[in-house]
Amino acid sequence: MEVTQPTLFVDKDKVLKNIEKMAEKARESKVLFRPHFKAHHSADIGEWFKQNGVEAIAVSSMDMAEYFAENAWKDITLAFSVNIKQIKRINKLAEKIDLGLLIESQEAVDFLEKNLTSPVNIWIKIDTDYHRTGIHWDNEAVLSKLLRNIRDIEKLRFVGLLTHSGHSYYAKNICEIEEVYADTVIKLRDIKERLFLQGFPSIKLSIGDTPTCSVISDFSEVDEIRPGNFVFYDVLQLELGVCDESEIAVALACPVVAIHEDRNEIVLYGGAIHLSKDSIYREDKTYSYGLVALPEGKGWSKSLKETFVKSISQEHGIIKTTPEIIKKIKIGDIMYILPIHSCLTANAMKKYFTLDGKELNYNVKC
Repeated sequence: MEVTQPTLFVDKDKVLKNIEKMAEKARESKVLFRPHFKAHHSADIGEWFKQNGVEAIAVSSMDMAEYFAENAWKDITLAFSVNIKQIKRINKLAEKIDLGLLIESQEAVDFLEKNLTSPVNIWIKIDTDYHRTGIHWDNEAVLSKLLRNIRDIEKLRFVGLLTHSGHSYYAKNICEIEEVYADTVIKLRDIKERLFLQGFPSIKLSIGDTPTCSVISDFSEVDEIRPGNFVFYDVLQLELGVCDESEIAVALACPVVAIHEDRNEIVLYGGAIHLSKDSIYREDKTYSYGLVALPEGKGWSKSLKETFVKSISQEHGIIKTTPEIIKKIKIGDIMYILPIHSCLTANAMKKYFTLDGKELNYNVKC
Protein backbone atom coordinates (compact mmCIF):
# COMPACT_ATOMS: atom_id res chain seq x y z
CA MET A 1 0.00 0.00 0.00
CA GLU A 2 1.46 3.36 -1.04
CA VAL A 3 1.33 6.07 1.60
CA THR A 4 0.82 9.55 0.13
CA GLN A 5 -0.63 11.34 3.16
CA PRO A 6 -0.91 10.76 6.93
CA THR A 7 -2.22 7.21 7.31
CA LEU A 8 -2.96 5.34 10.53
CA PHE A 9 -1.89 1.71 10.61
CA VAL A 10 -2.97 -1.00 13.05
CA ASP A 11 -0.82 -4.02 13.79
CA LYS A 12 -3.48 -6.71 14.12
CA ASP A 13 -1.16 -9.24 15.72
CA LYS A 14 -0.28 -6.79 18.51
CA VAL A 15 -3.94 -5.89 19.04
CA LEU A 16 -4.92 -9.55 19.33
CA LYS A 17 -2.17 -10.15 21.89
CA ASN A 18 -3.25 -7.12 23.91
CA ILE A 19 -6.86 -8.30 23.91
CA GLU A 20 -5.97 -11.87 24.80
CA LYS A 21 -3.74 -10.75 27.67
CA MET A 22 -6.42 -8.55 29.26
CA ALA A 23 -9.19 -11.09 28.66
CA GLU A 24 -7.14 -13.80 30.34
CA LYS A 25 -6.54 -11.60 33.40
CA ALA A 26 -10.29 -11.06 33.71
CA ARG A 27 -10.97 -14.80 33.35
CA GLU A 28 -8.42 -15.68 36.02
CA SER A 29 -10.03 -13.17 38.40
CA LYS A 30 -13.53 -14.39 37.47
CA VAL A 31 -14.74 -10.87 36.65
CA LEU A 32 -16.66 -9.58 33.65
CA PHE A 33 -14.43 -8.09 30.95
CA ARG A 34 -16.36 -5.15 29.52
CA PRO A 35 -13.79 -3.35 27.33
CA HIS A 36 -14.34 0.30 26.52
CA PHE A 37 -14.59 0.70 22.75
CA LYS A 38 -13.93 4.46 22.67
CA ALA A 39 -10.30 3.72 21.84
CA HIS A 40 -10.96 2.13 18.44
CA HIS A 41 -14.55 2.88 17.27
CA SER A 42 -14.35 -0.07 14.89
CA ALA A 43 -16.80 -2.91 14.25
CA ASP A 44 -13.98 -4.92 12.68
CA ILE A 45 -11.80 -4.60 15.77
CA GLY A 46 -14.90 -5.41 17.81
CA GLU A 47 -14.98 -8.77 16.07
CA TRP A 48 -11.44 -9.42 17.28
CA PHE A 49 -12.74 -9.01 20.84
CA LYS A 50 -15.49 -11.55 20.18
CA GLN A 51 -12.79 -14.07 19.31
CA ASN A 52 -11.76 -13.82 22.96
CA GLY A 53 -15.27 -14.40 24.26
CA VAL A 54 -16.18 -10.75 24.89
CA GLU A 55 -19.95 -10.17 24.85
CA ALA A 56 -20.36 -6.92 26.82
CA ILE A 57 -18.83 -3.52 26.05
CA ALA A 58 -18.70 0.07 27.24
CA VAL A 59 -18.91 3.17 25.04
CA SER A 60 -18.79 6.91 25.73
CA SER A 61 -21.44 8.34 23.41
CA MET A 62 -24.85 7.58 21.99
CA ASP A 63 -23.37 7.54 18.50
CA MET A 64 -21.01 4.77 19.57
CA ALA A 65 -23.78 2.85 21.32
CA GLU A 66 -25.98 2.93 18.21
CA TYR A 67 -23.11 2.00 15.91
CA PHE A 68 -22.08 -1.07 17.89
CA ALA A 69 -25.71 -2.10 18.42
CA GLU A 70 -26.08 -2.04 14.64
CA ASN A 71 -23.07 -4.37 14.55
CA ALA A 72 -24.70 -7.04 16.73
CA TRP A 73 -23.54 -5.99 20.21
CA LYS A 74 -26.39 -6.64 22.65
CA ASP A 75 -24.95 -5.63 26.04
CA ILE A 76 -23.70 -2.04 26.04
CA THR A 77 -23.05 0.34 28.92
CA LEU A 78 -23.03 4.00 27.94
CA ALA A 79 -20.25 4.94 30.34
CA PHE A 80 -20.96 8.66 30.40
CA SER A 81 -23.40 10.40 32.72
CA VAL A 82 -26.80 10.15 31.06
CA ASN A 83 -27.68 13.00 28.71
CA ILE A 84 -31.44 13.44 29.11
CA LYS A 85 -31.60 15.46 25.88
CA GLN A 86 -31.08 12.15 24.05
CA ILE A 87 -34.07 10.40 25.60
CA LYS A 88 -35.68 9.54 22.25
CA ARG A 89 -32.52 7.75 21.13
CA ILE A 90 -32.15 6.09 24.55
CA ASN A 91 -35.68 4.71 24.33
CA LYS A 92 -35.20 3.47 20.79
CA LEU A 93 -31.95 1.72 21.67
CA ALA A 94 -33.26 0.26 24.93
CA GLU A 95 -35.95 -1.56 22.94
CA LYS A 96 -33.26 -3.49 21.06
CA ILE A 97 -30.41 -4.18 23.47
CA ASP A 98 -29.47 -4.55 27.14
CA LEU A 99 -28.56 -0.90 27.71
CA GLY A 100 -26.73 0.43 30.75
CA LEU A 101 -26.86 4.08 31.83
CA LEU A 102 -24.90 6.13 34.36
CA ILE A 103 -26.73 8.19 36.96
CA GLU A 104 -25.37 10.74 39.42
CA SER A 105 -28.35 12.98 40.25
CA GLN A 106 -31.93 12.79 41.45
CA GLU A 107 -32.93 15.04 38.54
CA ALA A 108 -31.81 12.38 36.07
CA VAL A 109 -33.70 9.70 37.99
CA ASP A 110 -36.89 11.77 38.00
CA PHE A 111 -36.60 12.45 34.28
CA LEU A 112 -36.03 8.81 33.39
CA GLU A 113 -38.96 7.73 35.56
CA LYS A 114 -41.27 9.97 33.55
CA ASN A 115 -39.82 9.42 30.10
CA LEU A 116 -38.32 5.94 29.77
CA THR A 117 -40.35 3.51 27.68
CA SER A 118 -38.15 0.43 28.14
CA PRO A 119 -36.15 -0.93 31.10
CA VAL A 120 -32.46 -0.01 31.38
CA ASN A 121 -29.62 -1.06 33.67
CA ILE A 122 -28.51 1.66 36.06
CA TRP A 123 -25.03 2.27 37.40
CA ILE A 124 -24.36 5.07 39.86
CA LYS A 125 -21.29 7.06 38.88
CA ILE A 126 -18.88 7.26 41.82
CA ASP A 127 -16.05 9.73 42.35
CA THR A 128 -13.18 7.92 44.07
CA ASP A 129 -11.19 11.18 44.22
CA TYR A 130 -10.38 11.67 40.55
CA HIS A 131 -12.81 14.60 40.80
CA ARG A 132 -13.99 14.63 37.20
CA THR A 133 -17.58 13.81 37.98
CA GLY A 134 -19.76 11.43 40.00
CA ILE A 135 -21.10 11.27 43.54
CA HIS A 136 -18.29 11.25 46.09
CA TRP A 137 -17.74 7.75 47.43
CA ASP A 138 -18.12 8.90 51.04
CA ASN A 139 -21.45 10.65 50.52
CA GLU A 140 -23.49 7.85 52.05
CA ALA A 141 -26.61 9.94 52.62
CA VAL A 142 -26.94 11.01 48.98
CA LEU A 143 -26.16 7.54 47.66
CA SER A 144 -28.61 5.86 50.00
CA LYS A 145 -31.44 8.22 49.10
CA LEU A 146 -30.74 7.88 45.38
CA LEU A 147 -30.67 4.10 45.61
CA ARG A 148 -34.00 3.97 47.45
CA ASN A 149 -35.61 6.11 44.76
CA ILE A 150 -34.12 4.02 41.94
CA ARG A 151 -35.32 0.80 43.61
CA ASP A 152 -38.91 2.04 43.50
CA ILE A 153 -38.88 2.60 39.72
CA GLU A 154 -39.72 -0.48 37.66
CA LYS A 155 -37.83 0.51 34.52
CA LEU A 156 -34.61 1.34 36.39
CA ARG A 157 -32.75 -1.91 37.11
CA PHE A 158 -30.03 -0.98 39.55
CA VAL A 159 -26.77 -2.89 38.96
CA GLY A 160 -24.04 -1.25 40.97
CA LEU A 161 -21.39 1.42 41.46
CA LEU A 162 -19.08 2.45 38.63
CA THR A 163 -15.92 4.53 38.72
CA HIS A 164 -13.04 5.63 36.51
CA SER A 165 -9.72 6.16 38.31
CA GLY A 166 -8.36 8.64 35.80
CA HIS A 167 -5.83 9.92 38.31
CA SER A 168 -3.83 6.76 37.59
CA TYR A 169 -2.60 8.61 34.50
CA TYR A 170 -0.80 11.07 36.77
CA ALA A 171 1.16 8.39 38.60
CA LYS A 172 4.93 8.58 38.47
CA ASN A 173 5.63 4.86 38.68
CA ILE A 174 4.08 1.41 38.91
CA CYS A 175 3.86 1.55 42.70
CA GLU A 176 1.73 4.69 42.52
CA ILE A 177 -0.58 3.05 39.96
CA GLU A 178 -0.97 0.07 42.29
CA GLU A 179 -1.77 2.48 45.11
CA VAL A 180 -4.48 4.15 43.01
CA TYR A 181 -6.11 0.79 42.37
CA ALA A 182 -5.90 -0.29 46.01
CA ASP A 183 -7.31 3.03 47.17
CA THR A 184 -10.16 2.85 44.63
CA VAL A 185 -11.14 -0.65 45.72
CA ILE A 186 -11.03 0.24 49.41
CA LYS A 187 -13.37 3.18 48.84
CA LEU A 188 -15.80 1.26 46.64
CA ARG A 189 -15.98 -1.69 49.03
CA ASP A 190 -16.38 0.63 52.01
CA ILE A 191 -19.45 2.36 50.58
CA LYS A 192 -20.78 -0.97 49.29
CA GLU A 193 -20.64 -2.42 52.80
CA ARG A 194 -22.31 0.63 54.30
CA LEU A 195 -25.10 0.47 51.73
CA PHE A 196 -25.46 -3.26 52.41
CA LEU A 197 -26.19 -2.46 56.03
CA GLN A 198 -28.92 -0.10 54.84
CA GLY A 199 -30.69 -2.86 52.95
CA PHE A 200 -29.01 -2.95 49.54
CA PRO A 201 -27.64 -6.50 49.31
CA SER A 202 -26.77 -6.76 45.61
CA ILE A 203 -24.28 -4.13 44.46
CA LYS A 204 -21.73 -4.80 41.74
CA LEU A 205 -18.50 -2.82 41.41
CA SER A 206 -17.12 -1.69 38.04
CA ILE A 207 -13.70 -0.12 37.53
CA GLY A 208 -12.03 0.94 34.32
CA ASP A 209 -8.73 2.57 33.41
CA THR A 210 -5.90 1.11 31.38
CA PRO A 211 -2.99 1.86 33.77
CA THR A 212 -4.43 -0.03 36.74
CA CYS A 213 -5.96 -2.79 34.63
CA SER A 214 -2.59 -3.35 32.94
CA VAL A 215 -0.59 -3.44 36.18
CA ILE A 216 -2.95 -5.32 38.50
CA SER A 217 -3.34 -9.09 38.14
CA ASP A 218 -6.04 -9.87 40.71
CA PHE A 219 -9.41 -8.14 40.23
CA SER A 220 -11.35 -10.44 42.51
CA GLU A 221 -12.51 -7.58 44.75
CA VAL A 222 -14.58 -6.04 41.92
CA ASP A 223 -17.11 -7.45 39.47
CA GLU A 224 -16.10 -6.01 36.11
CA ILE A 225 -13.24 -4.14 34.45
CA ARG A 226 -13.58 -1.61 31.62
CA PRO A 227 -10.14 -0.69 30.19
CA GLY A 228 -10.05 0.78 26.70
CA ASN A 229 -6.72 2.22 25.63
CA PHE A 230 -4.92 -1.09 26.19
CA VAL A 231 -6.13 -2.34 22.82
CA PHE A 232 -3.59 -0.04 21.14
CA TYR A 233 -1.53 1.37 24.01
CA ASP A 234 0.55 4.47 23.23
CA VAL A 235 3.54 6.55 24.31
CA LEU A 236 1.78 7.84 27.43
CA GLN A 237 1.20 4.28 28.63
CA LEU A 238 4.81 3.48 27.75
CA GLU A 239 6.01 6.42 29.85
CA LEU A 240 3.84 5.25 32.75
CA GLY A 241 5.54 1.88 32.52
CA VAL A 242 2.38 -0.14 31.99
CA CYS A 243 3.27 -1.48 28.54
CA ASP A 244 6.30 -2.26 26.39
CA GLU A 245 6.92 -0.42 23.16
CA SER A 246 6.39 -3.73 21.37
CA GLU A 247 2.75 -3.63 22.55
CA ILE A 248 1.97 -0.26 20.93
CA ALA A 249 -0.27 -1.38 18.08
CA VAL A 250 -0.89 1.82 16.08
CA ALA A 251 1.40 4.21 14.25
CA LEU A 252 0.79 7.18 11.96
CA ALA A 253 2.72 6.94 8.67
CA CYS A 254 3.71 10.41 7.42
CA PRO A 255 5.59 11.60 4.32
CA VAL A 256 8.76 13.65 4.77
CA VAL A 257 8.32 17.04 3.08
CA ALA A 258 11.40 18.99 4.25
CA ILE A 259 14.76 18.43 5.94
CA HIS A 260 16.78 21.02 7.86
CA GLU A 261 20.18 19.55 8.61
CA ASP A 262 21.43 22.78 10.18
CA ARG A 263 19.10 22.21 13.14
CA ASN A 264 18.64 18.42 12.88
CA GLU A 265 14.94 18.72 12.11
CA ILE A 266 12.67 16.85 9.71
CA VAL A 267 9.30 18.19 8.62
CA LEU A 268 6.44 15.75 8.11
CA TYR A 269 3.04 16.03 6.54
CA GLY A 270 1.25 15.07 9.73
CA GLY A 271 0.22 17.48 12.47
CA ALA A 272 -2.32 18.29 15.14
CA ILE A 273 -5.36 17.38 13.05
CA HIS A 274 -3.91 13.89 12.64
CA LEU A 275 -2.19 13.21 15.97
CA SER A 276 -4.07 15.52 18.38
CA LYS A 277 -2.07 17.93 20.54
CA ASP A 278 -1.52 15.66 23.51
CA SER A 279 2.10 15.77 24.61
CA ILE A 280 4.56 14.57 27.23
CA TYR A 281 6.88 16.91 29.10
CA ARG A 282 10.40 15.57 28.78
CA GLU A 283 13.22 15.65 31.29
CA ASP A 284 15.04 18.23 29.15
CA LYS A 285 12.05 20.57 29.58
CA THR A 286 10.81 20.14 26.00
CA TYR A 287 7.56 18.60 24.81
CA SER A 288 7.19 15.41 22.81
CA TYR A 289 4.18 14.82 20.57
CA GLY A 290 5.22 11.31 19.61
CA LEU A 291 8.07 8.88 19.14
CA VAL A 292 9.47 8.22 15.67
CA ALA A 293 10.13 4.96 13.83
CA LEU A 294 11.10 3.88 10.33
CA PRO A 295 9.38 1.44 7.98
CA GLU A 296 10.35 -2.16 8.72
CA GLY A 297 8.83 -5.18 7.04
CA LYS A 298 5.10 -4.55 6.72
CA GLY A 299 5.11 -2.32 9.79
CA TRP A 300 7.50 -0.08 11.69
CA SER A 301 10.78 -0.37 13.56
CA LYS A 302 11.58 0.22 17.19
CA SER A 303 11.54 3.96 17.92
CA LEU A 304 14.67 5.88 16.99
CA LYS A 305 16.96 7.01 19.78
CA GLU A 306 17.15 10.73 20.56
CA THR A 307 14.36 11.34 18.05
CA PHE A 308 10.86 12.67 18.75
CA VAL A 309 8.15 14.98 17.41
CA LYS A 310 9.14 18.29 19.02
CA SER A 311 6.26 20.44 17.77
CA ILE A 312 3.11 20.29 15.69
CA SER A 313 0.80 22.75 13.99
CA GLN A 314 -2.26 21.99 11.92
CA GLU A 315 -0.64 19.82 9.23
CA HIS A 316 3.04 20.09 10.14
CA GLY A 317 4.97 17.77 12.42
CA ILE A 318 8.54 18.74 13.28
CA ILE A 319 10.93 15.94 14.26
CA LYS A 320 14.04 16.58 16.29
CA THR A 321 16.73 13.99 15.62
CA THR A 322 20.48 13.37 15.41
CA PRO A 323 22.99 14.20 12.61
CA GLU A 324 23.47 10.47 12.02
CA ILE A 325 19.79 9.78 11.48
CA ILE A 326 19.02 12.88 9.44
CA LYS A 327 21.66 11.90 6.88
CA LYS A 328 19.70 8.71 6.17
CA ILE A 329 16.38 10.48 5.46
CA LYS A 330 15.26 11.81 2.08
CA ILE A 331 12.35 13.94 0.92
CA GLY A 332 9.47 11.61 0.15
CA ASP A 333 10.47 8.97 2.72
CA ILE A 334 7.84 7.68 5.12
CA MET A 335 8.33 7.93 8.87
CA TYR A 336 6.05 6.47 11.52
CA ILE A 337 4.83 8.36 14.58
CA LEU A 338 3.89 6.43 17.72
CA PRO A 339 1.14 8.62 19.19
CA ILE A 340 1.09 10.05 22.69
CA HIS A 341 -2.63 9.27 23.03
CA SER A 342 -3.82 6.63 20.58
CA CYS A 343 -7.52 7.13 21.36
CA LEU A 344 -7.39 10.76 20.20
CA THR A 345 -5.24 9.94 17.18
CA ALA A 346 -7.71 7.28 16.07
CA ASN A 347 -10.59 9.70 16.57
CA ALA A 348 -8.77 12.42 14.63
CA MET A 349 -8.00 10.15 11.68
CA LYS A 350 -11.37 8.28 11.59
CA LYS A 351 -9.81 5.69 9.31
CA TYR A 352 -7.13 3.07 9.63
CA PHE A 353 -5.58 0.16 7.84
CA THR A 354 -4.02 -3.16 8.79
CA LEU A 355 -0.40 -3.74 7.82
CA ASP A 356 -1.74 -5.67 4.81
CA GLY A 357 -3.54 -2.56 3.59
CA LYS A 358 -7.09 -3.59 4.54
CA GLU A 359 -9.24 -0.65 5.61
CA LEU A 360 -11.06 -1.31 8.88
CA ASN A 361 -14.68 -0.37 9.44
CA TYR A 362 -14.83 2.81 11.54
CA ASN A 363 -17.72 4.77 13.00
CA VAL A 364 -17.13 8.17 11.41
CA LYS A 365 -19.87 9.81 13.54
CA CYS A 366 -17.77 9.52 16.70
